[in-house]
Amino acid sequence: MSATESPAVLRPFELACPDLSAERAGNTDTVGVWHFDSGAPGKRVMLTALIHGNELCGAWALKTFLASGLRPRRGSLTLAFCNLAAFDRFDPKSYIASRFVDEDMNRVWSDDKLSDPSSQERRRAAELLPWLKQADWLLDFHSMSNSDVPLQLTGVQPRNIEFALQLGTPANIIADAGHAAGVRMRDYGRFGEAGENGTRSLLIECGFHGAPEARDVALDQMARFLIAADTMDREDIPAAWFAPDAPAQEALRVTEAIAAKSANVRFAQPWRGLEKLPQAGTLLGWNDEEPFYTPYDNCVLIMPSLANVRPGVTVMRLAQPIG
Repeated sequence: MSATESPAVLRPFELACPDLSAERAGNTDTVGVWHFDSGAPGKRVMLTALIHGNELCGAWALKTFLASGLRPRRGSLTLAFCNLAAFDRFDPKSYIASRFVDEDMNRVWSDDKLSDPSSQERRRAAELLPWLKQADWLLDFHSMSNSDVPLQLTGVQPRNIEFALQLGTPANIIADAGHAAGVRMRDYGRFGEAGENGTRSLLIECGFHGAPEARDVALDQMARFLIAADTMDREDIPAAWFAPDAPAQEALRVTEAIAAKSANVRFAQPWRGLEKLPQAGTLLGWNDEEPFYTPYDNCVLIMPSLANVRPGVTVMRLAQPIG
């Protein structure tokens, strides 16, 4: 069976699984949540990892921060290890199964779902909600099932697109509207409001789940975010955490998402992501046996994945350069 037909052959998972036995205790009344207040005026910053239990790079970044003994100079800093129940199921030989327990935790951030404790993920999200509500700036760490190239997912608000470009890396900035299946943490409440309201929220896709390099991307993004928020000064942060600036950055706007109609989805080629297809009408694959194509010239493929195909799940996004 070819790679275009099935995700059954998993890429090797080379990133070590962090020991979180100490970190999961937290220093608050919420398991897995750490909170530090500088006592000085500043932004309320929140860093979140393990929204998906098999996305370990962010957990490594938060663990590294805690081990460093660093503390915010200004404002407050909250670190959250989110879906610990899913993380506890992690198996590097079958890592897709530990993405979540009952449902995708990054589709539950709306008041109707948060008030309905019908899944492990909704109950955990409700525990984390008070910390999210008090945050001004949010950086949510993720990784991908296919692509090795980091992507900064900003949402559609211009303030976040502009902010991502100011960070200097990664090279690819993706302005996306989220998922039909539910609201992401990045877009909850004030973070999803239009206009300049003082918030910033980014979702960094650090690369392939099992690549050690994804941990390095997470550390770099954490460092840059804390400096941009004025939580810390650059000289506070170990130089080894920083990666070089990207030679150039490009912002892409997602125009549509391809959602699975059934579990029967195939790609025409083993797409990896960020392919720029010059001609409209290029065959991309089959969705429940119905072919789908690029809708315009110079269409860029974003995060194509057959790893979690179910009805309603996004299997690919289509984008074009902004401006």
